[in-house]
Order: sequence, then structure tokens, then C-alpha cells
Amino acid sequence: MKLKSVLLVLIFAVTPLMWAQEKPPQAPAGPSAGNQMRAEHREKMMEMHKQEMEAMNADMEKMKSSLTQMKTNVAAIKDSTEKARWQNNVDMWETLVAHMERMQKHMESMGPGMMRGHGMGGPPPSPSPEKKPE
Repeated sequence: MKLKSVLLVLIFAVTPLMWAQEKPPQAPAGPSAGNQMRAEHREKMMEMHKQEMEAMNADMEKMKSSLTQMKTNVAAIKDSTEKARWQNNVDMWETLVAHMERMQKHMESMGPGMMRGHGMGGPPPSPSPEKKPE
């Protein structure tokens, strides 16, 4: 048992030393390498955007299907208090789905670089000209 413990400790002690000896990644050789990296990054971002939009479309379809089922269920409720409660729930979900559809269309129109300049590393948004009531 002591031999196993010693071997285990030795493995944990030697592993970081071996990692430290690995060759570090090299920096790009020149401006053309930087351009290539940017192009690869942009392509990767475009693919990620496409996948996220497809996932969002699938989620929206599920939500719409659930909302349709909820509407059908509300129509079958006889108790007016319970029916009003469920109708409020349906109304809230309709509002949320409509909002998400608008956001989805906005995201599709902006493309994969949509976060730049919109709160994610870009300049802060300009203040609204409207005055808020005090």
C-alpha cells in the first residue's frame, strides 16, 4: 500500500514539471498571419451565430406550440376565476413570445458581430434624451 501511495504522489509531483517543459505556442509571424487569424475567428463567429439562431428558432417553435396548447386548455376551463387566471398566463406568454420574435429578427439582421458596440466591449450607450419623472 505504501508503494502505491509513493507512486501516486510521484505522479502528481512530476506531471506539472512535464507540462512546464512543453513548447509554448508561437506568436504569428507577421501581418498576414494576423489577418488569417481574424478571418478564421470571423468564420468561427459566423458559424456560432448560425448555430445559435437555429437553436433559437427551435426554441421559439416549441414555445409557440406550448402556447397553442395552453390556449386550447384555457378554452376548456369552466370556472371563471380559474379561466381568468390561466388567460392572464396565456397573455403573458404571448407578450414574451412576441418580444422574443422581435429580438430574434433584430439579431438576425445584425449578424455575428452584433455584440460589438452594443454593451459587450463597445462604448457605453448614449443617454436617452427623454427626462424621467422624479
